[in-house]
Amino acid sequence: MATHRQHAALEADLPPGAAPCCSSGHGELAGASRRRFLGASAAAAAVGGLGAVLGGCASAEAGPGNKGAAVTTSAVSAGAAGNGDRLVLLGTAGGPPPEVDRTGIASALVIGDRVYLVDCGRSAVTQYGRSGLKYKNLKSVFITHLHADHIADYHNFLLLAGFGVNDSDDGITGTVDVYGPGPAGALPPKFKGGKAPTVAPDDPTPGLKVLTDKQIEAFAYSTNVFLRDSGIPDVRDLVRVHEIDLPDVGADPLKKTAPDMKPFEVMDDGTVRVTAILVPHGPVFPSFAYRFDTPAGSVVFSGDTSLTDNMVRLARGADVLVHEVIDLDAYRDFGIPTALLDHLKVSHTDVKDIGPLAERCGVETLVLSHIVPADKKIVSADSWRRRAQKGFSGRVVVGDDLDEVPLGRAHR
Repeated sequence: MATHRQHAALEADLPPGAAPCCSSGHGELAGASRRRFLGASAAAAAVGGLGAVLGGCASAEAGPGNKGAAVTTSAVSAGAAGNGDRLVLLGTAGGPPPEVDRTGIASALVIGDRVYLVDCGRSAVTQYGRSGLKYKNLKSVFITHLHADHIADYHNFLLLAGFGVNDSDDGITGTVDVYGPGPAGALPPKFKGGKAPTVAPDDPTPGLKVLTDKQIEAFAYSTNVFLRDSGIPDVRDLVRVHEIDLPDVGADPLKKTAPDMKPFEVMDDGTVRVTAILVPHGPVFPSFAYRFDTPAGSVVFSGDTSLTDNMVRLARGADVLVHEVIDLDAYRDFGIPTALLDHLKVSHTDVKDIGPLAERCGVETLVLSHIVPADKKIVSADSWRRRAQKGFSGRVVVGDDLDEVPLGRAHR
């Protein structure tokens, strides 16, 4: 997702008291009055869309023909598993604006003593430690795309967790491989026309390598002092960036950002094989979804995406699909203009489309994350689950921060 500034021009189209979404038509009601939102959306309570308050993580029920037992707190709970192969939801919020109920999007896949991190949203470094994961076990990081809410804490893993061991004798001491997008190559036109200012006009679309280098440079004084005063590791030795080469499928930053294609291999370390596919996320390019095939099962992370057949190609037969979700009805009931709703729809996947998509993929478990709206007072977990379950015969988990989903046959 992008910045508030890019959406400033949309304010004139919104109802009084509302504010534009946080980015290019992406899902948060940035700065909007929550009381006004709830009041304006009272009618939506009849369909379970708004207004309920939920504490803790949601249980998940299975629909007719369920492939597995319903999820209970023994299968999904915040920080309960603590060991074994598992998925850990470090943060589950979508959008840059900070929400007190949820931290920024980040997930960890734990296979043996190896941790694979997918996206590094706000507070990911802290959530990683709170979950009980060891920084020394972090082997690889996978960035889905370069929107701020997915990379806000990326450099903190190097800058802070790589500073040296903490009071628990833990820290990043070896080189971490980081995989993600290369340069986009072009900027999209401004939504609804007109001109937008351009930051860093000499290099306005940097990829992951330049992003990493510039962040290291930005902290040069602090790092150089600590290198001399405390003997910390050289941060440049802690990261190895791999910008993902795109296969020749006709992808273009301004036209076809995610053409029909087959998944392609990104990494294979002998324990875990990672494949990727391009997914459509509005004007963002490239934007990836990742599949992790492991001895404990297959887990797919959608990244940010609208509804796409590419997701079916990547996720077919996987055990777990971690998918982003937006409640377009919530914004529709709030009075968001149709043009902006359509703009949202080409960037994200509506909760009503998630169940049929998961069914087409043939997955056993659907985990909702990157939840928009993220405020639990606006949309309840039960409402998310109930609507995502429609059309899906597997089990649905409404993700919450620090939830864990065990992997492996013993938990199926």
